[in-house]
Amino acid sequence: MTTGLRKGLTSYGDPGFSLFLRKAFIKAKGYSDDALDRPIVGITDTYSDFNPCHGNVPQLIEAVKRGVMLAGGLPMEFPTISIHESFSHPTSMFLRNLMAMDTEEMIRAQPMDAVVLIGGCDKTLPAQVMAAASVDLPAIVLP
Repeated sequence: MTTGLRKGLTSYGDPGFSLFLRKAFIKAKGYSDDALDRPIVGITDTYSDFNPCHGNVPQLIEAVKRGVMLAGGLPMEFPTISIHESFSHPTSMFLRNLMAMDTEEMIRAQPMDAVVLIGGCDKTLPAQVMAAASVDLPAIVLP
């Protein structure tokens, strides 16, 4: 089974060149070859200053990153849409569905082996669960 950066290589002529491009871009962030050979665990969150349900999200993200590293994985954080009922006009329900689609496609687009989804309210958590149910990856949802 293909894992980590080797997962879902795009076609740039041959798989070796595609992997070379991925590593060249991601190494600009300072990752070592050893780190890049580990299973990748995506960490997505819906943090926003507009949403009071997200007060503990930065601490949860850091705790998840530590846990992933201690388990031998490489944590990679990425954002998704954030919504809150009182700031959504005319309603947040259609945004929940948009967030589910955004989250699902972001998970599918990135070369990850598992994903941790961190949300914080009655719209973001269902959207994340909808996305997690649609992708073929191990997933954990943290409220």
